[in-house]
Amino acid sequence: MKKEKYVCIHGHFYQPPRENAWLESVESQDSAAPFHDWNERINFECYAPNTSARLMDNEHQIINIINNYSRISFNFGPTLLSWMEKADPATYQAIINADKESRLLLGGRGSAMAQAYGHLILPLANRRDKETQVIWGIRDFEYRFGRKPEGMWLAETAADTETLEVLAENDIKFTVLAPRQGKAIRKLGAEVWENIPSDSIDPRRAYLCKLPSGKSINLFFYHGGVAQDVAFKGLLNDGINFANSLSGSFENIETPQLIHVATDGESYGHHHRYGEMALAACLDHLDKNTDIQVTNYSAFLAKYPPQWEAQIHENSSWSCVHGIERWRSNCGCNTGGRPDWNQNWRGPLRDTLNWLRDKLIPIYESKAASLLKDPWAARNDYVQVVLQRGNEEVLQKFFKGHASKNLSESEEILLLRLMEMQRQAMQMFTSCGWFFDEISGLETDQILQYANRAIHYAEQVAGIELHEEFLIRLEKAPSNFYENGASSYRKNVIPARVDLARVGMHYAASSLFEEYPEKLEIFNYLMTSEEFQRFEGGNQKIAFGRTTVRSKVTLSEKPFSFAVLYLGQQNIIGHISVDMPKADFDAMGEKLLPAFNQTDLGAVVGVMQDYFGSDRFTYWHLFNDEKRKILGEISERSLHATETVFREIYNDNYQLMTGIQLSNIPVPETYLSAVKFILNHDLSDMFFNGNTINIRTLKRLIREFKKWGVKFTNKSSLRLTISERVYHELQLVLQEKEKALERLRVLNQAMECLKELEIELNTWKSQNLYFSASRQMKRMHYSVIWWSEWTKLGKYLGVKALEW
Repeated sequence: MKKEKYVCIHGHFYQPPRENAWLESVESQDSAAPFHDWNERINFECYAPNTSARLMDNEHQIINIINNYSRISFNFGPTLLSWMEKADPATYQAIINADKESRLLLGGRGSAMAQAYGHLILPLANRRDKETQVIWGIRDFEYRFGRKPEGMWLAETAADTETLEVLAENDIKFTVLAPRQGKAIRKLGAEVWENIPSDSIDPRRAYLCKLPSGKSINLFFYHGGVAQDVAFKGLLNDGINFANSLSGSFENIETPQLIHVATDGESYGHHHRYGEMALAACLDHLDKNTDIQVTNYSAFLAKYPPQWEAQIHENSSWSCVHGIERWRSNCGCNTGGRPDWNQNWRGPLRDTLNWLRDKLIPIYESKAASLLKDPWAARNDYVQVVLQRGNEEVLQKFFKGHASKNLSESEEILLLRLMEMQRQAMQMFTSCGWFFDEISGLETDQILQYANRAIHYAEQVAGIELHEEFLIRLEKAPSNFYENGASSYRKNVIPARVDLARVGMHYAASSLFEEYPEKLEIFNYLMTSEEFQRFEGGNQKIAFGRTTVRSKVTLSEKPFSFAVLYLGQQNIIGHISVDMPKADFDAMGEKLLPAFNQTDLGAVVGVMQDYFGSDRFTYWHLFNDEKRKILGEISERSLHATETVFREIYNDNYQLMTGIQLSNIPVPETYLSAVKFILNHDLSDMFFNGNTINIRTLKRLIREFKKWGVKFTNKSSLRLTISERVYHELQLVLQEKEKALERLRVLNQAMECLKELEIELNTWKSQNLYFSASRQMKRMHYSVIWWSEWTKLGKYLGVKALEW
């Protein structure tokens, strides 16, 4: 009898939410440089490469490219996919397509699993939040993948009986747990339970978990040893070893067996560089083993229903040996590296947020009672609005389906604020806020932003002030860095708070530089000008207008008048008013322009103060990304002057520096600073913005780098710039085809030169494009010379050329 052996590899792909709670947008994060933020960086290192992972031969040449997601089991955090849908639609679509491909491979059983929406530790949530999080996760999955999910991933695999009941009530067929979460097992039909030691449950089968309600759910306990080796012990250094580790875990028995592992998906490319290639090699090697089939949980369950029952340890998880204490106490679990720190803040933080949640519930129920048929059913349905922000038809359908009467415009705004208050009240329990070592960490600041936002909504909808009590409670949370949690909150969270007036300030400053500021979207706000004027005089600018800012989330809006003066560099003086009469605005405009045209900037400032008062805003009131944008534009102008100075030093003193060097005398640092600036500027400039790649100049620059021994100013940024340019040139070659011979030749020459710079390019996008294009080409359509150059490019990219 043929042994039935199956392998399933599960990846849990997730990132902590990073969006500013008011702007609904991720602001720049310096630690992720040269990328804008960590979502963008990890997407580049992991999520996108897994859609097109390379298989290599013994000579390290690419012989095939596969979409790993189509061969593994996977789930993506809904908030991560929401970001990716806009930020990288190609990768997003490849993930959606992977589920469709897996259904074709496995008899209609897709490999994608849903995830409880906001990555809450569900055993620590109240019953209503459990239900909403599961329902939102299902609705999000259906919206993206076009089918109902069979399985659902639980954040940190944290489970208790009530959580499993909620899954079963919503027709979820299975979930995946850690081996330590299994408590007892028995054969179906047997009476006696067998208690099992920790981490010793047999992972090679599915289990049925019968629930108190009479419902049941299927459980898979992953292979802990192999999963640990993947995540922490270097198993991804070699895909063949990974495959052998999986195939070597089978027992010599006749019954069907499933060897499966579950890890963070970021292991495959982010935590372990080239992890996506190791995964591809592993899958390829398993496919060649005729005794083993690669499958997913749904397909295995359909073929082999459980023959065993299991009970779980209540309040257990995969990343806390103490159960779920990591998210509510100083249990000892931490990320390491700071033995002098403690996590005594976790309990008071949990207590504070539980208090806030419980304070918000009666506010929501009382205010929603006059608007909605069933406030909690409406909250469960609100995810459809979240998924399709700005879709008026979806919004009106929500109002019509849940409102107990025809709503006025003000009542619609009130209802949306109530819904957002509840959304923020759930998001503030995102597990990442407790996972790390310090209350002032980015992840905890993030969940406290959500709490602050919920408090703000409570004050808007009910006039109830909760902030002072919130701060008093937060003071009980100790910090390893600040006086207490409230001190950190005041410094790191409150400054991120945004209201419509601050958005107006941001718009006013932006209007100085935007090409068409009369109608402008700023994050999740829409600005529409009733009147706008802008004038320039040398480096100075002035703009003034009457504009309405509207929130795309709650539909609330506020009109305002503004005037803003730009004095050059980062110097901005602006004023804003939400109650200036039109007559006063017109009178101000008649005085501002003459004063500006007469270059009497003091008079301009005086007029602005006469009409707006002494309160004003400056550059420092702007959002971070806009600050960077303005500073970038200013710096670009300043750097032109700097470049001129450095180039004069470089050119005028070149022979002198050479003479000093030949005399074995150290070249003065002042001269070397000029050399470093010019060489880095010219090299980066050649590959930036489509400038011509001049091979003679490139060779000269390489010689100069070697001659003077100067280093790259920002190697990671330069690597990304050149890699993107190579990809762009390859796109142009494919567009121009036979006419692109010279472009192709220059690209090859540049690739040869770049080897001397010892910059390891990240060419996976170019490799994917080259590989795909090669398999669609007809040799007879190209000349021998062209094809020779094309083959040479494949060698530079590490892609095995096709044989004809």
